[in-house]
Amino acid sequence: MAAESVASELRRAVGIALRGDWKSAHEIAQQHEDDPQGQWLHAIVHRMEGDLDNARYWYGRCGRRLPQGVTTEDELQEIRAALGQG
Repeated sequence: MAAESVASELRRAVGIALRGDWKSAHEIAQQHEDDPQGQWLHAIVHRMEGDLDNARYWYGRCGRRLPQGVTTEDELQEIRAALGQG
């Protein structure tokens, strides 16, 4: 899949997650597990789920650490900005 198509799918997943549907966002993130931003989103949705061990694994895959003192909503806004407007 082309990079812009991946970014578009991930932007869609972020919107879904911001509406509180982490399960549907997780399904999209799983389709992009080789993409660093897909891995980051995967980590965030596991945080939303409350599965911190799995979240730590995915943060590690994308070279990040589990954030302290940052809400998942704020982090979703951060990844949305990183993905650009498309």
